[in-house]
Amino acid sequence: MAMNEKNCSWDVGRFIKTLAYFEIIPFIGCLQRLLLGNDNKDRSMGKSMGIILVAGATGGVGKRVVQKLVDRGYLVRCLVRNCDRAKSILLQNVELIEGDITKSETLTPELMANLSAVICCTSVKVQPVEGDTPDRAKYNQGIKFYQPEVVGDTPENVEYLGVKNLVQATAEYLSKPTEKLIFDFANPSADMKASWGAVDDVVMGGVSESEIKFIDNLAVFTGNVSTQNSGGFASVRTRNIDPPFNLSNYEGIELRVKGDGQRYKFLARTESKWDGVAYSHSFDTVNNSWVDVRIPFNQLVPVFRAKTLDTNELIDTQHICSLQLMLSKFEYDGELNPNFTPGHFCLQVESIKAYGGKTLPQFVLISSAGVTRPNRPGINLAEEPPAVRMNEQLGGILTWKLRGEDSLRESLIPYTIIRPCALTEETGIQELVFEQGDNIRGKVSRDAIALLCIESLSQPQASNVTFEVKAVESTNPSNDWQQLFASLQPD
Repeated sequence: MAMNEKNCSWDVGRFIKTLAYFEIIPFIGCLQRLLLGNDNKDRSMGKSMGIILVAGATGGVGKRVVQKLVDRGYLVRCLVRNCDRAKSILLQNVELIEGDITKSETLTPELMANLSAVICCTSVKVQPVEGDTPDRAKYNQGIKFYQPEVVGDTPENVEYLGVKNLVQATAEYLSKPTEKLIFDFANPSADMKASWGAVDDVVMGGVSESEIKFIDNLAVFTGNVSTQNSGGFASVRTRNIDPPFNLSNYEGIELRVKGDGQRYKFLARTESKWDGVAYSHSFDTVNNSWVDVRIPFNQLVPVFRAKTLDTNELIDTQHICSLQLMLSKFEYDGELNPNFTPGHFCLQVESIKAYGGKTLPQFVLISSAGVTRPNRPGINLAEEPPAVRMNEQLGGILTWKLRGEDSLRESLIPYTIIRPCALTEETGIQELVFEQGDNIRGKVSRDAIALLCIESLSQPQASNVTFEVKAVESTNPSNDWQQLFASLQPD
């Protein structure tokens, strides 16, 4: 039922609450977070588009991958054999799920839920033969050679069957490679819920009131919109996203919504300022029916307070700071929304995703340089690293790693297979060299490989490639990732 046009009193308290929630009044916003027991201002939504699963998270490379992912704001889930031990190693606020890639029954739907990518750092345990070192210190190639042996599970089970299990288990859960899930309201995290808040016409003197609820695996934007006090809009908006979304590899935004037959607006902002330029698109809903709304970035209209701006500039998709959903009596430039009725409204949202993207890697596998060299004609074993010379003594470790690679290449998952040379414990940035053909020799740090895994996820040219990597001496090390990956040929 439509509301009447009689003026109502303005709610100054709700006005202040809105400004505080979005930190336009920083002191009050900070105080609210403290009272609610959440003073973590860095909500890190910029990279939280789905969850990154790290297998082998407590290993030498794995724990570094986890640390770097957390530092960059990704949501991280760790597949570990023992949660108590993992907590003592990782010391991070990450999700831990017990499982074992060699036991397919432990790779459960819970483990796979809402995945955007997988980084597999698993490997058999290799250590010095007892007696070589007093403390049986970890075998480090490239620093000092100790006679090695495989302990625990076999290379066949870990390097081949385990990797194959993980590939098969994740294949059906990963999103389409040309899509990027931004907000999956079927699996809302606490950070996701905290990032959305209401911005209604109370900020302009109106009395409309809305909220966003997270119920039944959906986000529900609902409330009452009123034209009293010259108002007429209600909306929900994200706080400023830090770091901003970079959607430059995609064509647009797709909303999965069920509405009430009214016309709504989607808005995106590239500025962190509260009352700045927004890029808007109107979309109609079908009463009580699910629809997929695709919004090409090149059709977003630059507006300031529902007035279109005389500019031909397209939205900067590398720097999207906030998103917003709105119901308004106005279309643009004073024109009225033809599908608007004041009163109660309800828009259910299942997901917000980017579509039309370039294919990015979704499964990064750490293998090893030398996997094709055992029994290769013409190989001079005296010049080869220990893993190649001792492949048979180590249970065919490289042979089984190659079989594991093949299981990933045979899947339909976009992948990156990284073959590092001898791994070291050095820290800091290293200048990297990529090669293909499996002839490279050298050393590279675990730190560098961990960083490389993460960089691979955002590089279209890293998709479906296999390459070897080593570090070289440099007085000013830096890596142009696009140039490095552009030098590679796809498999």
